[in-house]
Amino acid sequence: MNKFLTLVVLSLLSISAHAIEKKVSGGVVPTHKAEKKILTLSGSVVSDNQKMLTSRYMGYVKTMAVSEGDIVKKGQLLYEIDSKEIESAERQVDLAISQARLALQMNKNQYNNILTNLARHERLYKKQMVSKYEFEMLQLASKNLKDMVEISEQQVNQALAKKDEVLNQYNYLKILAPNDGVIVDKRLNEGEMAIPGMPALVLTDLSRLKIVAEIAETQLKYINLRKQVNIEIPSIGFKTTGVIVSIIPSSNPMTHKFKINIEFDLTVRSVYPGMYAKILIK
Repeated sequence: MNKFLTLVVLSLLSISAHAIEKKVSGGVVPTHKAEKKILTLSGSVVSDNQKMLTSRYMGYVKTMAVSEGDIVKKGQLLYEIDSKEIESAERQVDLAISQARLALQMNKNQYNNILTNLARHERLYKKQMVSKYEFEMLQLASKNLKDMVEISEQQVNQALAKKDEVLNQYNYLKILAPNDGVIVDKRLNEGEMAIPGMPALVLTDLSRLKIVAEIAETQLKYINLRKQVNIEIPSIGFKTTGVIVSIIPSSNPMTHKFKINIEFDLTVRSVYPGMYAKILIK
């Protein structure tokens, strides 16, 4: 009985092997094609034109015309600094101009008088009615007064130039938007002191957005400049294409990653800096 079972099993195995051989020879067994590798990176939307706005002169904020999140247009008033200090400087300059003009007029009057005396003494000197010493002293006084008139004219011009400089400061008291954008950060309020060099507002241009991502050192072989990639912003269901425009060559020594910048086709207006983005690289 055991011999009979053994023969049956061997017969079944033979038949099964023969069937498999026929399927292979007939091309029935499918072959698996090698799938193309897709590299997925995580990135963030950033603005390529973000400005930190500050004032040129120190002063208290008189008016703050914007808040965080406000969309502004180029040339729109953002905030204004109190002008009391400049008004005081303007009054001082006006006083200096008046004094310089008064000194100039006095020197001109004295110069004209001495020119008249000099002409009269010259006629008398030719007739030997005055001494040579008196005539020469008048000539010297005339020359000195002429120099004084020229110096007074320069002082008037300097005072007027100072006035223009002070008046020009009024142009910097009103901080205007340099371009269209959105206020993403406000660090100054009405009544606070504006200090030159200290940012008061951060303005982000929404028309010039890009995506920044990091890529591992071992994955650099999958990318190159001008390579086209697929972009997805899951939060708003936005999909588009982009191009790698720069690969920052300085590797982070801690993570061994490189930064890449990607420009993309912006077809909707609901994309904002800070959004999470997925980059698919084939």
